[in-house]
Amino acid sequence: MQSYKDIDASIDALIATIGLDLRVALPLGIGKPNAWVNALYRRAKQNPALKLKIFTALSLNKPAGKSSLEKRFLSPFVERVFGDYPNLDYSLDAQAGKLPPNVEVHEFFFKTAEYVHNAPMQRAFVYTNYTFVVRDMLANGINVLAQAVAQQDTASGPRYSLSCNPDLTLDALDVFNGGGQGTQRQRLFFVGCINHALPFMPNDADIGPERFDMIVDTPACSHHLFAPPNMKVDDQDYAISFWTSSLVKDGGTVQVGIGSLGDGIAHALILRDRDNRTYRDLLAALPGQASAAPETAPFRTGLFACSEMFVGGLLELLEAGLIRREVFDDVHLQSLLHHGRIGTVPDEAMIAALFEDGVIDSPLTARNLQWLKYWGVFHPAVGLDAGGLVIERMDAQGQEHTLRIPALPADPQARSDMARYALGSHLRHGHVLQAGFFLGPEHFYERLRTMPKPMLDKINMSRISYINGMQGTGHYSHALAGLQRKDARFINTCMMVTLLGAAVSDALEDGQFISGVGGQYNFVAQGHALADARSILMLRSWRTDKGKPVSNIVWNYPHTTIPRHLRDIFVTEYGVADLRGATDEQCVQRLLAITDSRFQGELMARAKAAGKLEASYQIPEAQRQNLPEVLKTRLAPFHAEGLLPDFPFGTDFTEAELTAARALQKLKAQLSEPAQLARAFVRGMGASEVEREPRLRAAVERMGLMRGDLPLADRVARTLFVGNLG
Repeated sequence: MQSYKDIDASIDALIATIGLDLRVALPLGIGKPNAWVNALYRRAKQNPALKLKIFTALSLNKPAGKSSLEKRFLSPFVERVFGDYPNLDYSLDAQAGKLPPNVEVHEFFFKTAEYVHNAPMQRAFVYTNYTFVVRDMLANGINVLAQAVAQQDTASGPRYSLSCNPDLTLDALDVFNGGGQGTQRQRLFFVGCINHALPFMPNDADIGPERFDMIVDTPACSHHLFAPPNMKVDDQDYAISFWTSSLVKDGGTVQVGIGSLGDGIAHALILRDRDNRTYRDLLAALPGQASAAPETAPFRTGLFACSEMFVGGLLELLEAGLIRREVFDDVHLQSLLHHGRIGTVPDEAMIAALFEDGVIDSPLTARNLQWLKYWGVFHPAVGLDAGGLVIERMDAQGQEHTLRIPALPADPQARSDMARYALGSHLRHGHVLQAGFFLGPEHFYERLRTMPKPMLDKINMSRISYINGMQGTGHYSHALAGLQRKDARFINTCMMVTLLGAAVSDALEDGQFISGVGGQYNFVAQGHALADARSILMLRSWRTDKGKPVSNIVWNYPHTTIPRHLRDIFVTEYGVADLRGATDEQCVQRLLAITDSRFQGELMARAKAAGKLEASYQIPEAQRQNLPEVLKTRLAPFHAEGLLPDFPFGTDFTEAELTAARALQKLKAQLSEPAQLARAFVRGMGASEVEREPRLRAAVERMGLMRGDLPLADRVARTLFVGNLG
């Protein structure tokens, strides 16, 4: 392994080793070594003979406003929250259409709407399932993998953690470099750039220096992590979240995503556990259609989390104690747990069950003992020799002596003695959360950096082939996944759904990609492949487009992300539509039941015209109250009691910024409505309450709009801004 303290020297060495044709894979999200990649990209811009292909996803740059008001709002916030996080130069140039001819950038998942109508990036987009990315790296001839890593010094030397992104890296190293069961066809030159801000994640993410070809440790590589703030959870989000929370089974498995819906679900689940009566009251107050058998009881067993992405909502559930069901990466042990034959505290019955199932022999072998001690069935002081089990222990007088027990699990007396003297206190190496990558606000990273080791050890950041695809190397297998992911609820979001159950999640009708399929297809497929699992796709039933309400439940759509033969459960703010095993007619009826009532009639007519509904069918009256004003009225008492906070897990925005943000949102909506814009301008001209009301004045001051010498354009912007305060 080569080690460098200078980025340019490391790039010189890379070119000397690989040559001038560099095909570089970078992790998605925050695992990119931004400073190192920027230096490599600059080198390519300076030297046309250097061919650079970048293969990655989710390239994250600091938010930047377009209008003068947006810039005034964002600049201080970005400086405070994102600190010295460096933007990715290749991404900025790709957005501006300024990539040089010798550089290609291929992404398989865009930051939402980042490259809509950007023709070069749309053409270069690679549409692939998350689990196929390593395969597609081979197809693209990737020869370099560069990643930000965490470092930890140990007595035997430094260890490195893939931290936020073991997802594809572990699989890539296996396939390319023969680190596991993959077939070595091409070799990756693996570059690790140490970012000391990254949390050191244990378990599968913890790897040794022998896996790297090059380590770069320079202050430029240690910078703030990209930290998107928590977003507001509004009434639509809360209603969707509470309906969804009623589908999560105690003792089961949960997956949720990032954003306001993920936070809303976590808040709802915590309320369900801590204040069950209020939770039930809130569910009963919601307009809409509940599931046939809602899950509303508190959590006695707790949950296991298996999620492509480890997000803030999951961390809240972990620290609240709801995520606590342990799983173990051994198919024999997990099978016994799954079928309720053993618990997580070793006892005599556990020894008997392990013997009866052939997991251990009688007499015990050295390999048996190693297995029993590793998983914590026996405590570390138990030894084995020709005479049986050997245990060094203290007697009542404090004298140490040796106890011998026949190593015969088949013998009842020997088992009884083992239970008395050899058992550990709790099974070891269990996990309560598995994930492939993480992303969140700064306080999310800080909590991981400072988390007590016993809790941190329960988190296993691991390979995407297992998390998303239920496959992998070594002990990972489809059978193990099925045992661990009991009663799984795979919860994802989509943009639209057709009345026949096809989901649209990542692209528009003209082929413009908004994001990408990522792992959504994988988890939907898991929802069908695993016993007792369900796929849940959430969506807001309507949106505003150019100032007008538009339904997100449509008759059909030219693009499909999830085909309708995989339809399962859909959730909107108006309830739950369970489509598993449903006829097309039932599918239409159940989706109409959770559609905004402003659009039900037109959609029903389309379905009747296509012969998918009886001509006489009418939507029941109880389902015709799906309206925003009804939802707002029903939730108002719970808002008044403080049960539905805008930011249930805090926010990086100040009060003045929140007030300003609300005004900017109103103003943005008015841009397509000239009459509303004019009324806002008039209100702004006469708004004297800004001087009297400290909260409003603070928002104007935060925007830097209190000065009297502003240019004309900024004075107009101030008037519009003030006209939307309130």
